[in-house]
Amino acid sequence: MTAASIEPLVFNPYDYEFHEDPYPTYRRLREEEPIYRNDELGFWALSRHLDVNAAFRDAKRLSSANGVSLDPAAYGPHAHKVMSFLAMDDPRHLRMRQLVSKGFTPRRVNEMQGRITELTTQHLEPALASRKFDWITEVAGKLPMDVVSELMGVPQEDRAELRRLADLVVHREEGVLDVPIPAMEASIHLFTYYADMLAKRRKSPGADLVSALLDAEIDGDRLSDNEIIGFMFLMVVAGNETTTKLLGNALFWAARNPVEYAKVVANPDLVPEWVEETLRYDTSSQIVARTAAEDIDYYGRTISSGDKVLILIGSANRDDAVFDNGDEYTIGRTGTNALISFGSGPHFCLGAHLARLEAIIALREFVSQVPEYSLDEAGIVRVHSTNVRGFANLPIEVESR
Repeated sequence: MTAASIEPLVFNPYDYEFHEDPYPTYRRLREEEPIYRNDELGFWALSRHLDVNAAFRDAKRLSSANGVSLDPAAYGPHAHKVMSFLAMDDPRHLRMRQLVSKGFTPRRVNEMQGRITELTTQHLEPALASRKFDWITEVAGKLPMDVVSELMGVPQEDRAELRRLADLVVHREEGVLDVPIPAMEASIHLFTYYADMLAKRRKSPGADLVSALLDAEIDGDRLSDNEIIGFMFLMVVAGNETTTKLLGNALFWAARNPVEYAKVVANPDLVPEWVEETLRYDTSSQIVARTAAEDIDYYGRTISSGDKVLILIGSANRDDAVFDNGDEYTIGRTGTNALISFGSGPHFCLGAHLARLEAIIALREFVSQVPEYSLDEAGIVRVHSTNVRGFANLPIEVESR
């Protein structure tokens, strides 16, 4: 028994110390309380890979209708307004997902490949020329927003402000156990912007995703304006923020494990494996919520109908029962097909292909030009969020080829 395990096991997703390194807590949860109860914050938590994977697939007993956030203000029957079909159950979820998929197609994503490469070069080259720069500010924070904005047809001059608002939406103030006022205000600004944008597309359609969503139709059924705006909000917050965090986490952990980065420098074909190991080891989306639709028994304890249940993705991806030496960062490891970073079952992330494509292109361009780099540890600033994990600032110094 370690000294740490003598201390009471407390899991508080709002705790800033937990944000710095959640993985020791996750390990204790898996080993000591795989079904954990926090009475103060009113939730249960599942931490083992077996249970997390099953929970994602158990959409009837574990409902998404109240949303995916722990925050009380973002949780409830209104959650679909900001989280779109993530906060819906079938058949409502299936209908919405099928209609959105009419516009957000694999072909539309794949056709972005050349443009993603251009955008990466546009941001990366001037940053590399300076040798010392903030990876988040100059590259990782700009690229995903540009990609989402290109898809939706957002003008270049508006993108920096939309990114600032999206950052505010996910940030959590220390000691505040709910959505802070700045995040609420940012959400309102985003909704207003996208409502105006949608109105313009109705009058003058284009070749962008928003226009495609207006045209999406199945047997006469179409998306309402509110449904399209909700999906746009989801894209800019979930699609943009999680990819920025993925790119930041990839460079952070490769710098902390230089032998692993050297493997990718020697063989750039390992870039997809670098992406997958980062998704496993320190995934952007750590926690999602569900609501028990009936009484459910786990490990001799009963989750009552109506209770909030947290699914700990970050913990499941470190489970030694599935991943050998789960706490080691190993690019090229086998078994990453079991990672659960994009969920599983009916709510598997619709944007997974786009996120992977962006990350592979950006990191391939980086590794092709940077044989070595280091972190400016003093300048690193972590994002504090109940569900997203990553960096607000990640200053680096590169040695270019």
